[in-house]
Amino acid sequence: MGRLFAISLEGNIYSCKHCKTHLALVDDILSKSFHSRHGKAYLFHNVVNVTLGEKEERIMITGLHTVADIFCVSCGSMVGWRYEAAQEKSQKYKEGKFILERFQILGPDGSNYSIALEAQIGGSDADDA
Repeated sequence: MGRLFAISLEGNIYSCKHCKTHLALVDDILSKSFHSRHGKAYLFHNVVNVTLGEKEERIMITGLHTVADIFCVSCGSMVGWRYEAAQEKSQKYKEGKFILERFQILGPDGSNYSIALEAQIGGSDADDA
């Protein structure tokens, strides 16, 4: 496989909950108002230390999007997705942006996110496929 070079971020960061690899800076959050099948999800301008999966079309509440799942470069866990293309004009701002699913990452203070709490709330704002 070769040697793994992971980028180490400075400041308040989100990291993979499985291996603690740095994924994104708090300053790169664009929105905390997204939801996935598993609960809360955050939209980021930039993430690091991920690999892209295959592009696929996904029907979401906000319309049809072309997305690619993103995986932690260190442990291979699926941590979210990248918006490759949006069909609806009002959704074009998402293109090239990243979603990190909150239950897959550790917060800046090392906190874990509980899926059980989100399951009681129910619903999905961004992903229903």
